[in-house]
Amino acid sequence: MQTNTPGILCSTLARTCVAAAATLGLLAPAAAAGWEPTKPVEFVIPAGTGGGADQMARFIQGMVTKHNLMKQPMVVVNKSGGAGGEGFLYVKEHKGDPHKIIITLSNLFTTPLATGIPFNWKELTPVSMLALDEFVLWVNAEAPYKNAKEYLDAVKAGGDNQFKMAGTGSKQEDQIITAALDKFTGKKFTYVPFKGGGDVAVQLVGGHVNSSVNNPIEAVAHWRAGKLRPLCVFDNKRMPYKEKVTDTMSWGDIPTCMESGVKVDYLMLRGIFMPGGVSQDQVNYYINLFKQVRALPEWKEFMEKGAFNQSFMTGKEYAGWVSKAEDTHKTLMKDAGFLAK
Repeated sequence: MQTNTPGILCSTLARTCVAAAATLGLLAPAAAAGWEPTKPVEFVIPAGTGGGADQMARFIQGMVTKHNLMKQPMVVVNKSGGAGGEGFLYVKEHKGDPHKIIITLSNLFTTPLATGIPFNWKELTPVSMLALDEFVLWVNAEAPYKNAKEYLDAVKAGGDNQFKMAGTGSKQEDQIITAALDKFTGKKFTYVPFKGGGDVAVQLVGGHVNSSVNNPIEAVAHWRAGKLRPLCVFDNKRMPYKEKVTDTMSWGDIPTCMESGVKVDYLMLRGIFMPGGVSQDQVNYYINLFKQVRALPEWKEFMEKGAFNQSFMTGKEYAGWVSKAEDTHKTLMKDAGFLAK
């Protein structure tokens, strides 16, 4: 399953992007001139509470409020029904409303492809990619497996459905990775879906499943507490963060899954969209707002804590990336048998 397709698997394109730089000395409300919100801005999360998208959106809301970057309040709303379809349809229905924004995961593609809901990302307006999120293969710290090879060798030696993999949602990013591991091991995992990444981590800590493919930020607290063990990261190179998270390990100490012979890698979008039918002046307001958020020292700390790939894009470059990522997901989901009939 190894590929160099830009966008998701082996994200070569994303890794070449230069993060936008905004100096701390220029921090001020985002609209010094031109359009700005005239009422509260609704920040929609198409996922449950406690997961990576929820944590990022609420962090951004806190930074906007703390640093007075908007004159109007930003209100976070979770709309997780239908694997996030509720959130996407809600924003789609508010065409032309610049007071709605949505943070997107790769369910931007996976949900309509898997469910057939009447939605496509082209009905929204791309604003900016904030980052790409990593996936890590986790086991309970009390499990005997010290690395990915040991764990997956055990899966290969066992029977179909003997090992339980927890993930967020059905036919979404976590299950796509799990399907790739099915193919790699030649055995089927029992995939157990939950509403959010926070629930996934708790289930693994409790020993109710054997493994998960959570994002770093969703499991880091349990890793730091000695409850979970990371086996490998689904990327084509190690994460760059060297500061110790536990007494013995940093994010950069986690080997890639490829180092363990597991030829599977996957990165997930963390980006912002608006409804369709908005003006470029309105889009520019939010691009400027998120550039200011990204210039904060707290953002740098948040990125390091969550071990994010700090890619940033706007405009045609961002729309092009999203289009290629959609094509990649069509291929992956077709191979896994996840496309809606």
